[in-house]
Amino acid sequence: MTRRTQRSEAGLLLWLDRIPLTALVVAALALGLAPFTPEPHLWQKLKMLAHGELSRPIDIFDLIMHASLPLLLIARLARLVLSGKTPHSG
Repeated sequence: MTRRTQRSEAGLLLWLDRIPLTALVVAALALGLAPFTPEPHLWQKLKMLAHGELSRPIDIFDLIMHASLPLLLIARLARLVLSGKTPHSG
């Protein structure tokens, strides 16, 4: 691994660590569950993916868009767990 790659990875991880956890949870829930009725898009697209029906570009984009913040939240929580820090310990 080159120094430049190490620096860019460290910068990305520091950026991830600086995202406020509360704001990320709220945003991930809002985007992950939108629209609330009749069924969240993320759930609908995951079902389509499981059934092999996710083929239209708009559906793939919709899955990526609605899953982006929940995945970012998972990454942020994984960093907290692996580092042994609590959300308030800085």
